[in-house]
Amino acid sequence: MRKNLFFILLALTVSSLTIHTNAQKKEITLEEIWQKNTFGAKGVQNFRVLKDGKRFIKQENGGLVLYDVASGKFIDSLITAKNLVVNGEKYPIFNYSLSNDENTILIESKPNFIYRHSYEARVLIYNVKTKKVSGVLGSNLRYATLSPDGKFIAFVDNNNLLIKAVDSDEIQTVTGDGSSGHIINGAVDWVYEEEFAMSKGFEWSPNSKHIAFYKFNELEVPQFSLEYYTGKTYPKIETYKYPKAGEKNSLVSLHIYTVETTETNDIANTSDDSYLPRIQWTHESNELCFQKLNRHQNNLEVFFADANTGKSKKIYEEKNKYYIDINDKFYFSNDGINMIYLSEKNGFNQIYTLDLRTGISALLNKGKFDIDQIHYYDAEKQIIYYTSAEVSPSERYLYRQDLKKNIITNLSKGKGWHSITFSENGQYYLNNFSTFNTPAKYTLHNSEGKEIRVLEENKELEKLLKEYKLGETSFGSFNTSLGHSLNYWQILPPDFSENKKYPVLFFVYGGPGSQTVKNAWGGGNYMWHQYLAQKGYIVVSVDNRGTGFRGEEFKKTTYLNLGKYEIEDQIEAAKWMGDKKFVDKNRIGIWGWSYGGFMSSLGITAGSEYFKTAIAVAPVTHWKYYDNIYTERYMRTPDENADGYNLNSPITLADRIKGNYLLIHGMADDNVHLQHANEMIRTMVDKNIAFDSEYYPNKNHGIGGGNTRIHLYSKMTKFILEKL
Repeated sequence: MRKNLFFILLALTVSSLTIHTNAQKKEITLEEIWQKNTFGAKGVQNFRVLKDGKRFIKQENGGLVLYDVASGKFIDSLITAKNLVVNGEKYPIFNYSLSNDENTILIESKPNFIYRHSYEARVLIYNVKTKKVSGVLGSNLRYATLSPDGKFIAFVDNNNLLIKAVDSDEIQTVTGDGSSGHIINGAVDWVYEEEFAMSKGFEWSPNSKHIAFYKFNELEVPQFSLEYYTGKTYPKIETYKYPKAGEKNSLVSLHIYTVETTETNDIANTSDDSYLPRIQWTHESNELCFQKLNRHQNNLEVFFADANTGKSKKIYEEKNKYYIDINDKFYFSNDGINMIYLSEKNGFNQIYTLDLRTGISALLNKGKFDIDQIHYYDAEKQIIYYTSAEVSPSERYLYRQDLKKNIITNLSKGKGWHSITFSENGQYYLNNFSTFNTPAKYTLHNSEGKEIRVLEENKELEKLLKEYKLGETSFGSFNTSLGHSLNYWQILPPDFSENKKYPVLFFVYGGPGSQTVKNAWGGGNYMWHQYLAQKGYIVVSVDNRGTGFRGEEFKKTTYLNLGKYEIEDQIEAAKWMGDKKFVDKNRIGIWGWSYGGFMSSLGITAGSEYFKTAIAVAPVTHWKYYDNIYTERYMRTPDENADGYNLNSPITLADRIKGNYLLIHGMADDNVHLQHANEMIRTMVDKNIAFDSEYYPNKNHGIGGGNTRIHLYSKMTKFILEKL
């Protein structure tokens, strides 16, 4: 009895100390997160190891600085801020690239973004030997790119592709038919940029003799208009080509230009309503590899094209009953006999080798896990470096696979998320490592995995975080009533007690191949979720069916029915949380952005029995309003799959809304148009359904800039505190 009393007193003392310790810690404020950037993690900007393996470049103090790899000591200022002043005007570095001999540096400055990824910029050329900067090239150029030998610069101006000699004013006009809203040369249209993650539409050959480029004819693509408000009597109207589901695409063709002869060979086109999503040169400077994908995106063909003749031959074809995710890159052996690539054809994303002589494929690594990305292939040593979800879908680790010895080695140290960037020649890699609660640590490693140098640890931020009252976080999984195992993370209030009842807020994205349940630093949203935990909310995120890195069947379950199975799983998660004794099942909410806004809108409609409150930021509300490459990949066209589009639309289900619904949208969103919010609102008004809304003029899909984020998150916070 006395022994039990001792343990009771000890437990009370520990509990009292914990409460006292938490009481002494700071409360997070919205201003610290979204205005002051108090919790912003430092990165390693424009880091690059030079080919000699002895020096690396870091962007510092407005210039580029050389350091010794072995000692980490300063060597020299490669470019200073003073070097970047031309005719009294400053040109700060936005991005830079080097020629093959690393004696010429192309600097991009003062970018003007066109869409989310594409931009035009001022361009300067710096000679490393003479330490001189040549004048600014033109006004704003798109995708200025040095030829590998450093003698030429290719760029896009007024939708035409041009080539300028570095040491003279000589310009070659590769194309002359470019025109706004009609012909694009050397760049890509909106939907290719957004959904195939590409913007530059040309590539130099390794020997600098050829340049492969895209031509887009977007004349028949339907257009969409955005309004911008500037204080003038009438808003500014900007119109661009945007093909929604089922609508016409650009006619795309692929060409190769030869610099010496100024001749152009036609390589391929999409007259059969297909896509050309990737191009890359092989080891042979006269050989271009390009991919072709049918409109349903379930039949991939890979071709080699001869730059001198324009003739092409098919080397590989793959079909899938669902869809095929694009391979970012193929890798080739030095002898040109084998090709290395990723495929899901055995049910998991794995590495294959293809014998280009026989057409026979072989699986290189067997296992029921997904490989995330091939980061480097050492063709001479026959070693592949890749990251995978082998340990856990919520984590990433780097592996080294020796094909000669058939040995696979995990090179990563530390449980969490390892994001990898290899140097150009594969001697080194930059490791960006973080966990859910720990900001990024950047380290330089050699190809064997040995840590050479710590570049940034974010120690100050780690120390700062310890001063704040943060809730306990955890990862886990649970089984739904249908037997599906779903992964989750949760954040508990700092002074959590199982004897209290807490409201729960779900954070959701849930789209095909995505993940929110990642053991990686989440930045601003992580801190905001901790802020809500301080206010007494349990915050949870669940990766539903359709999300990635758990095999093909788990990911592609949602094919032709986007929203149906995803919201079933989120409802199951709400029921699972609601059954816990410390959860108030009548106070469960859900919020998300973009696809997550689609999901939270389904939560307050299809899941209205379980979700009291929902916030949808920039949501898709009906897939017929979204672009065709993304939507048709998972849904086919509206004519082919009318029920899939209609039955799982928040608009169709609007009359089931019972709780509190906040709809937020940027009025200049070129990705998910304001049309989605307006059509949802029109339906709710017709049905006399109460809702709340917030619009942001001139803001795109990211809804940022100036005081926008603090305004946005203050609005959402107030809504949660009042309605949940």
